[in-house]
Amino acid sequence: MVAVVDPLELVVVAFAGGAFGAAVGALEAFSLAGVLVIVGEAVDVAADGLPGPSGDPAALGSSGLTALTGLGPLFGPHVAFAGGAAATAFAARQGYLDSDFEYHEAKHVTAALGPRADVMAVGGAFGVVGVGLVAASVRLGLPFDPISFGIVVSGLLHRLVLGFPLVGTVRGETPLDMTPYERRIRRPPRADGGDNRRRFAVEPWLPGQSDPARAALLGAVVGVVGAFLTFRTGSPFLAFGLAAATLLFRCAGVERVPVTHHAALVSSLAVVGLAGGAATPAAFAAATSPAVALLVGAVFGAVTALAAELAQRLLYAHADTHLDPPAVGILVGTSLVVLLDLVDVFQQSLLPTLGL
Repeated sequence: MVAVVDPLELVVVAFAGGAFGAAVGALEAFSLAGVLVIVGEAVDVAADGLPGPSGDPAALGSSGLTALTGLGPLFGPHVAFAGGAAATAFAARQGYLDSDFEYHEAKHVTAALGPRADVMAVGGAFGVVGVGLVAASVRLGLPFDPISFGIVVSGLLHRLVLGFPLVGTVRGETPLDMTPYERRIRRPPRADGGDNRRRFAVEPWLPGQSDPARAALLGAVVGVVGAFLTFRTGSPFLAFGLAAATLLFRCAGVERVPVTHHAALVSSLAVVGLAGGAATPAAFAAATSPAVALLVGAVFGAVTALAAELAQRLLYAHADTHLDPPAVGILVGTSLVVLLDLVDVFQQSLLPTLGL
């Protein structure tokens, strides 16, 4: 199975992927990517064809079905999810969304938008943007996960292009203050004749995860899961796929299902760094102990979860559209992995290192 290399083919496929994300819903498309990653990694593990330095750098060094679909130019999060998120913001701007969603409709990334031509066109356009951003990140060797970079920058771009505030108005005492939501304080009605539903003054991403101590604990637990699966299978993407796939339950309305894929991915990549970049169970066993791997996974999971929580307070809670906190968490977490690689604490080849 080969990567898509023809530029025209890549653009067409990415457009289709972004349009698909718009039609079925951004989070639904991301959950599907998780399922595809599980399948791809299971096939690789069963065939002992684990990812290595020859994997696709635009798909985090993964290979095979994972690189082609789950992290690739068709269903990769930078394409289908980011395209779907942009399409959701566009649909809200056009007045297409009218649900009981308690935040701004432009954040309603579980909403399937269906086969509207204009909505799918926006999703497709941002799918192409996502592929371009990832390609630029890889070409420049930027020292973090290129896929998460694509998601974050795409989210900022769709705010600018569609006329939404880049950050929003802070209504708490500080940008980090979530207490207005806890007190159920709402914004005053709009005076411009627009949507008069009174939004919360602050709209925290996943209120059940917004307590830093809880976020860190959940991140540490998921980090242990990611470290264990990576150590025993040699797959640094299996835990990510499993965590992403659980979001299907959120799409089905089970709101208390936590979002954990960011902690799962970064903890797994950190464990790969312990083994000198050789992602095989034998290499892990020779390089470190299970206890050390689990501890490293827990630490990186907690740090990534806290970074995502900080991101939601700065970039999501006061704004009108969805800018993905887990993607920011992955950017921070993978930057730390690269930093430790550059100072020779880790050795890894899945993440770019500015050519150093």
